[in-house]
Amino acid sequence: MFEKREVIFLLDPPMKTAKSLPSRSKVKKSDCWDLSSLFESDQDWETAFTRWEKRISGYAKFQGRLGEDVKTLAACLKFDLDMDRAGERLGTYAFLKSAEDTTNSAYQRMQGRYLGAASRAGQAASYLRPEILAIPRVKMNQFLAERRLAPYRLMLERLLRHRPHTLGRKEERLLAMQTEMAQAAGQTFRQLNDADLRFGTVKNEHGQPVELTHASFASLLQSPKRTVRREAFSKMYEQYDAHKHTLAATLGGSIQRDLYYARARRHESSLAAALFSDRIPIAVYDNLIGSIHRHLPALHRYYDVRRRKMRLKDIHHYDTYVPILTDLQVRRTWDQAVDLVLEALAPLGNEYGTALETGLRGRWCDRYENRGKQSGAFSCGSFDGDPYILMNYQSDVLDHVFTLAHEAGHSMHSYYSAKNQPYAYYDYVIFVAEVASTFNEELLSNHLMKNAPDDRHRAFLVNRRIDAIRATIFRQTMFAQFEKITHELAEQSEPLTVDCFTDAYSKLLRQYFGPEFILDDVLSLECFRIPHFYRAFYVYKYATGMSAAIALAHRVTTGGPTELADYLTFLSGGCSKDPLDLLRGAGVDMERPEPVDTAMQQFERLVDELDQLL
Repeated sequence: MFEKREVIFLLDPPMKTAKSLPSRSKVKKSDCWDLSSLFESDQDWETAFTRWEKRISGYAKFQGRLGEDVKTLAACLKFDLDMDRAGERLGTYAFLKSAEDTTNSAYQRMQGRYLGAASRAGQAASYLRPEILAIPRVKMNQFLAERRLAPYRLMLERLLRHRPHTLGRKEERLLAMQTEMAQAAGQTFRQLNDADLRFGTVKNEHGQPVELTHASFASLLQSPKRTVRREAFSKMYEQYDAHKHTLAATLGGSIQRDLYYARARRHESSLAAALFSDRIPIAVYDNLIGSIHRHLPALHRYYDVRRRKMRLKDIHHYDTYVPILTDLQVRRTWDQAVDLVLEALAPLGNEYGTALETGLRGRWCDRYENRGKQSGAFSCGSFDGDPYILMNYQSDVLDHVFTLAHEAGHSMHSYYSAKNQPYAYYDYVIFVAEVASTFNEELLSNHLMKNAPDDRHRAFLVNRRIDAIRATIFRQTMFAQFEKITHELAEQSEPLTVDCFTDAYSKLLRQYFGPEFILDDVLSLECFRIPHFYRAFYVYKYATGMSAAIALAHRVTTGGPTELADYLTFLSGGCSKDPLDLLRGAGVDMERPEPVDTAMQQFERLVDELDQLL
């Protein structure tokens, strides 16, 4: 269906000068996203922002009246959803513009103004929750039976679950006033990490000086030359060592914020507070960690297989990202990566493939790195705009092709949900979002392995698949355990110092990497460079998501129209059901151990195959 393009091997001639990043103004427009589905221009944003800001005062007319009758309650809920929808559109545009260049003060100011106004809107609306929860149960049950509230019934039922964790009107207003302040630790980390830190240059295996950035770090760690990998690792962590006290303070501040809100809302712990809204039992979190611990010997065995096949006397962290068969690494242009992703996702049908191709070949994506651009990758969908994707794509990093497939999964989830759900129920939660993204990675991996031309190519891809499971299930579970440990330390009033963080992280590194692995001292500083830690108890969803995705991908690719329809219904579900129920409808039950155990069994089989192939 899709035209295949030639793949070019890495045979670039040496360069004599360092590669430097272009400024945002120098990037080709065709390589940038087109945000016109949100706003045609900054001026249009300004006009809409002014109009939205003025409407904040409209909350006052409903205050104190929500229990009067169904008509008033329904009108208030409609007003609040309209405000939220308009605010989402404004906030998404401001966030995406600021992500383009974190040093651009105009867009940082735009985002700051939006956050300030959103905080004021939150304060103005802070009476909604306590007033609704103050409506007597009998009267609320009568309200819920009325047809006028039908569009909001599920939303209200979910809100009523929060009765034990909702404060009075004055207290809720005070919490709403803290929105901007609560973001300070994360914003400080992002500015330091993305804009201020400079890591110098590293010569790659061709002797080319390359500027060391977050994106090029991934490429350099895949260099076949060990001295290149070691130098990139050392130079990167030199900067984190130099700033470790600041980074410990920002991470500690983020954890204290989590603890404050959990206690203010009378939750048993920060973890319980984080899982409450999605109705995820704490047992799901703990069972994940327990299951992974049972399978750590397989991970330790893989590191020994990797060491032997790479003919290394010992193995370090900087040796774990380079493909064992480095001579099979290839360069893929953006269009070639798009071709590959679309071919792999063909089992999802024509509608899925056509919509995704339009976006990836068009301008959903901000493709390449520029100076000041936010590091990493993300998908940012909204109800009224295209489901945008930020990439820092590098053509010599196979993982970036998988990242594109991953973020495309998020974006198509947004596409289907916005198309099939009303605004109130379109915004799916992260727990199911990570299923849609890693499902795409599973299909891409299977497609590549199935079409491998010989055993060496298959071994290369098996190696990559092992590393994907290692990174997404084992590694993210280690991160999740670190979050649990550090939040528990804060709950026990332990000071969150540099040593507190690095000691906890070092113990986990020893547990997950095993007794034969050489752990460089600076690796304990890795805990200070993980952006997800500023959104606590998020990363475990990568591990549960991939486990569910492995099961669902097998179900869809070996099934027929019913299994595909079940999966597309899942993508279209938004938050119209609780996440565990959405997954059950698609064919997997995450309250049972089978999905994680199945993923671990696949990992063990792949390690065996790799050992035999090489």
